[in-house]
Amino acid sequence: MEAGKQQEWGVIAKRSGREAGMRRRPERRQAADFDQRILRVARQLFAERGVEDVSMHQIAQEAGVGQGTLYRRYAHKGELILDLLNGSAQRFLEEIQACAQDGEIWSALQRLDSVLQRCITFIEEEGPFLVAIMDTSSAERREMKFGTQYYRTSHSLIAHLLEEAITQEELAPLDIIYTADALIATSDPALYLFQRHKRGYTPEQILEGIRRIYIKGVSVRSPSNQVRDDHPEPPPA
Repeated sequence: MEAGKQQEWGVIAKRSGREAGMRRRPERRQAADFDQRILRVARQLFAERGVEDVSMHQIAQEAGVGQGTLYRRYAHKGELILDLLNGSAQRFLEEIQACAQDGEIWSALQRLDSVLQRCITFIEEEGPFLVAIMDTSSAERREMKFGTQYYRTSHSLIAHLLEEAITQEELAPLDIIYTADALIATSDPALYLFQRHKRGYTPEQILEGIRRIYIKGVSVRSPSNQVRDDHPEPPPA
């Protein structure tokens, strides 16, 4: 389809020369400005009222666009939030990839621990948005999260580090694919926010709980395999 568009544009350019090019560039700029205005207004409303209390109708009104026009651009609020998260999500993926690849300095378990720390930080920063993406999607769309770049990259990195830790005899043998899935599920944004705001856990306590199950709980004890244990205990239930 893209090749067809380029071919069509080539015909128009030959016919109208510079005039056609000047006419199309403002259209692209206007579309980009339109998207940025919607996203800017949405971010402001979310900050002021909370994600759950802002409707697509309110976003359209504040942005000065028709509701039908907004829905043609974003089928639901979750898609709009995906655009808002694009920059921070890309940085997050780059950061956990860097953590996972630093093999010359840290062992596989230490790198896994570093990846988990960054995951918790990302959920702490963007948790309400991450939850809203799933809450505003239909039941069919919710399963799509397992095919997103966020999930696939996180799972692949965690699985690789688990496999490396087993090879290095830092971990006892286990089902790598299942464990990576379970580890990601344990740090689900909705569960994380529940633990933070209803249970009263701190980010450090949540991270320590995950460590105890998925790192310390299955690690092979040896003098050369000591994972940091300087975090506070979770509060009593």
